[in-house]
Amino acid sequence: MEVTRFFDILDKLKAEIPSKFDILNAKEGNTWKHYSVEDFYNYANWFSFGLMKMGLEKGDKIATVSENRPEWNFIDMGMSQLGIIHTPIYPTISDDDYTHILSHSESKLIFVSNASLYIRLTEITKKIPQKPEIYTFDQLEGAKNWMEITNLGKSSEDVYMRGKLTNIKNSISKDDIATIIYTSGTTGISKGVMLTHWNFIYQLYQIKKKINLNHEHTNFSFLPLCHVLERIVNYTFLFLGLSIYYAESSEKIAENIKEVKPHVIVTVPRLLERIYDKIVQKGKELDGPKRNLFFWALDLALKYELNGANGVLYETKLALANKLIFSKWREALGNRMQYIISGGAALQPRLARVFWAAKVKVLEGYGLTETAPVISVNLPDPKDTMFGTAGPILGIEQQVMIAEDGEILFKGPNLMPGYYKSPEKTAEVIDSNGWFHTGDIGELVDGKFLKITDRKKEIFKLSTGKYVMPQLIENVLKESLFIEQAMVVGDNEKYTGALVSPNFEYLHDWASIKKLHYRDNRELISLPVVVERFTEEIAELNKRLGKTQQIKKFQLVCEQWTTDGGELSPTLKLKRRFVAQKYAWRIDQVYDRHKESGK
Repeated sequence: MEVTRFFDILDKLKAEIPSKFDILNAKEGNTWKHYSVEDFYNYANWFSFGLMKMGLEKGDKIATVSENRPEWNFIDMGMSQLGIIHTPIYPTISDDDYTHILSHSESKLIFVSNASLYIRLTEITKKIPQKPEIYTFDQLEGAKNWMEITNLGKSSEDVYMRGKLTNIKNSISKDDIATIIYTSGTTGISKGVMLTHWNFIYQLYQIKKKINLNHEHTNFSFLPLCHVLERIVNYTFLFLGLSIYYAESSEKIAENIKEVKPHVIVTVPRLLERIYDKIVQKGKELDGPKRNLFFWALDLALKYELNGANGVLYETKLALANKLIFSKWREALGNRMQYIISGGAALQPRLARVFWAAKVKVLEGYGLTETAPVISVNLPDPKDTMFGTAGPILGIEQQVMIAEDGEILFKGPNLMPGYYKSPEKTAEVIDSNGWFHTGDIGELVDGKFLKITDRKKEIFKLSTGKYVMPQLIENVLKESLFIEQAMVVGDNEKYTGALVSPNFEYLHDWASIKKLHYRDNRELISLPVVVERFTEEIAELNKRLGKTQQIKKFQLVCEQWTTDGGELSPTLKLKRRFVAQKYAWRIDQVYDRHKESGK
């Protein structure tokens, strides 16, 4: 059947997938609870009826603040059937951000997952002019629960209500606004990106042509559904009829993967880097021949080229490495993993090479919230993949142009209509010819593969007049097992420098082997032997960079950068302004300004 709006996916499931098929799954206690296609259909409809009884109408806004769970889908579909606009919000943002988003969106209801969010949002909503009502997914004493609305709808269901719902659904156009997603705000107040039903649905048809997945496959989901990347893949997998399992928590991802044995997951590069680092660390813990065999296989994988380009002898060796070593990697990923989809930031090419060599295809893509989000993506067919790029443009209706200054410009069916209540901000990014200015610098390799090199706003110029692309350098630095995060600095300075947040888990293991004594991380990073080790590491990485790009001086910081600490956005992007302010004195040390001032 034809799908043009979110809720058409639900009707498609009802028509094409067995009603008892477990489409959504989540842990309750220690047991997986399964929701069938029939459950999904019923809960969504009952929720729609309940909202109708409460007087909510097309164009109203409802916010959600929740981890991934089946209930999120029930109310998302229930809203979409009425033309109500869903505003999903990250659970980890600041009180000021909550106040801004809830006020700006004029959300009438808020659905939160647990007690801590309920308590927090109860205080915040006292400052919101429209005083939105709060409902919870978990059963909490004294709190309104989402099932109250669902039960209201269930008790109200009759021929009249079903007919009324059908009429409302028929009135909803594919070009109506379906959701407002607020950007994570790495550079200031977040903007509300308005996205239509078709902005998302267009991509489902394109992806279906290129990825061979169906109701015989399983997805394991752990990126937040409030993020546009997980949102599009959630709709895609529902559209294709996959059974979706939601992670218990970030701490239990590895454990859940072994239970679920998924065929596909979606992640961001930093999480994939951590998986790789842990694999390498386990290899380092091996002894003798086993250790040698592990690193022989790893070195082989790092040289992997697509389409058998390395020749028959290489492929023969790789087959042996897969049997002896990489089979254990696949076992740790559930032994059925076919695809790992990566987005949100640039992926280190070596990670794609290694996992492809191990028979797990990493499909790196590119896009923005404003493009809902997919502009390009590497595909399972090796002819449509190039390491170090974000792949070919997704659909023939999409257009990409590289401006004179290298900025990527975009047009296509998945481009937002604009920012909510902000025509002036919209005009800043969508020009008079309809081109969306992404703010990213890139190129089309071989006229086909889109390669992202940096953010336009983040490129800076040294006092020598030379331009520096910080993301490119940071990605090289993060290939070191010693380095968790790095921020390259040097705007209007004589040379390129960096702040480095170590991989403390790895550094602690190394310090233990070296029998170093220290009280805390602050003392650890100040030890001369540690500074010397990082100096050696960065000197080796510098060999891969041009002279202007090389890190001349750096400073270690004693904190791990996190979303809670404010250094990273909810999508794990570096918040440069925040980091620069927090470590201003460290940046002064990079450029010896403490000496100039007599400190």
